[in-house]
Amino acid sequence: MTEWITSDGLTGYEEAVSFMEARAGQIARGEADEAIWLLEHPPLYTAGTSARREDLRDPDRFPVFESKRGGQYTYHGPGQRVVYVMLDLNTRGRDIRRFVQQLEAWVIAALAEFNVTGHIREGRVGVWVERPDRPRLPDGRMAEDKIAAIGIRLRKWVSFHGISINVEPELEHFSGIVPCGISDYGVTSLVDLGLPVTMTDVDVALKRGFAETFGD
Repeated sequence: MTEWITSDGLTGYEEAVSFMEARAGQIARGEADEAIWLLEHPPLYTAGTSARREDLRDPDRFPVFESKRGGQYTYHGPGQRVVYVMLDLNTRGRDIRRFVQQLEAWVIAALAEFNVTGHIREGRVGVWVERPDRPRLPDGRMAEDKIAAIGIRLRKWVSFHGISINVEPELEHFSGIVPCGISDYGVTSLVDLGLPVTMTDVDVALKRGFAETFGD
């Protein structure tokens, strides 16, 4: 049984990490159900375990938190649906690569409900959308923007941290970092793509897609 938790308002980052670490421990000990936590953070930057200091372009703009999740720098803030995933891979197969692929497929399935085609790109973590409306890249490739980030951590094969999907965040705030260490591509959101999608709409799509992707 997976518990779904939705928090209204803005949840502080340190508070969220404390909750996740405690819940992951409870899950590992068989004391609590798995959980999916839907929330929004106040504006902040997080540095994953692969973050390079030079990718923090504006360290004074927002608080910066060292995160133990995988990945590099990312931005969290209002209008972005953060999905913290506390699942027990002991019972789901101890396959990290497959688990990340499931997370990617889950995001892509949710985006498809809004007629948005998400893509996975080799060497670029997260979910991307093609932008035929934008000028092509210097090498002739189609422009692409990132719409969702993925970064997880495992402890005793229980996951925490997770996914962030850009619904309607202030995209200019991403300029304070090199998002995920990738500077050749931009960042977009569902509303930026011209879709009047609400956070509730995204939550409904995520819940539906979770059952299809993870079989729960």
